[in-house]
Amino acid sequence: MTFTGSKRLSQLGSAIFSEVADWKREVMNQGVDVIDLGIGSPDLPPSNRIIEAITKAVRNPAHYGYPTSEGSLAFRETVARWYRYRFGVDLNPENEILTLMGSQDGLAHFALSLCDPGDLAIVPDPGYPIYSASLVLAGVEPYLLPLRSEHNYLPQLEDIPVDVAAKAKFILLNYPSNPLSAVADRAFFEHLIAYAKKQDLLVIHDLAYSEMAFDGYQPMSILEIEGAKEVAVEFHSLSKSFNMAGCRIAFLTGNADAVKALKTLKSNIDYGVFGAIQAAGIAALEEDMEHKHSVAGVYEKRRNVFISALQDAGWIIPPPKATMFIWAPIPKGWTSRQISREMLYRAGVVVIPGDAFGAEGEGFVRIALVQDEARLIEAAGRIRDWLRTIE
Repeated sequence: MTFTGSKRLSQLGSAIFSEVADWKREVMNQGVDVIDLGIGSPDLPPSNRIIEAITKAVRNPAHYGYPTSEGSLAFRETVARWYRYRFGVDLNPENEILTLMGSQDGLAHFALSLCDPGDLAIVPDPGYPIYSASLVLAGVEPYLLPLRSEHNYLPQLEDIPVDVAAKAKFILLNYPSNPLSAVADRAFFEHLIAYAKKQDLLVIHDLAYSEMAFDGYQPMSILEIEGAKEVAVEFHSLSKSFNMAGCRIAFLTGNADAVKALKTLKSNIDYGVFGAIQAAGIAALEEDMEHKHSVAGVYEKRRNVFISALQDAGWIIPPPKATMFIWAPIPKGWTSRQISREMLYRAGVVVIPGDAFGAEGEGFVRIALVQDEARLIEAAGRIRDWLRTIE
């Protein structure tokens, strides 16, 4: 007997990611030394203080019972102090903060907690794949909001059809952006909050890359805008900023009603984050508040080295102001998938085709700066040598 998955499964994620994984496996089986710049998983470990905190915590017998689904009050209070320190935003740890097993966990379940089947939500194109996948899980209709270079990858809110804005339950955006590495300023967020209030629309902002900005740029929280908590929530993660991707810890902040909705759903799904991981999260945030621990300098140097090396190869890429990614326009005559495949098979370098993130991503590839500088220079050299063969 054969059992097949649900129809929803066929609509989840992007087949391109699986396809790239198959390409990589085939190339590696041929003995090629592959440089993987595909998935945005940090290649550096957490700080010693974080590691020491989790080491101590796993020896504490008190952490081996079920944790509370909303996260420990100690962790939520630390998040509140960090938000005040970092953004000047006051949060109530009792009802405006929810601990999560990674921001993807929260993003995947948020539509389920807020929407009914047949509802509509506005998500960006290109966008991180879970944004659209979460709507599939909830039976929610997506309106794909195009983000284009001529507008600096900011949405043109007035171009959203009136009937869509009236029906939509929420709009989800992400600045600094994955995959686009685009940024937004205070004026945009003020406009977004005003638009949301006018349309009676919840704003979901994904701020996973707030601590990975360059050239003096300082990303802001949407909750800094006056009145934002009336219509907005914000996801944040310790994965990228503190090299804790494997720990799976993040949090949702903002509008108390929306936070409560996800909290209620999550309380029926799981028992929350392992207490030792929350102890490590507290250590990470406290270290940042005490010493301004930041990985931004590492990625800024990597960005500079890699883009300069590619420029020498004749591939001109605008330097991003934030994130661990480069959103690179590809040479004419190629599709995103074609050039990604050839770059792997001919140069041994993995990148992700732009259309993995939506139709608007065609004509680009996403490159993750998840190797050290020497390895990035080597990758650029391989790409240069390959490009010369096709000129």
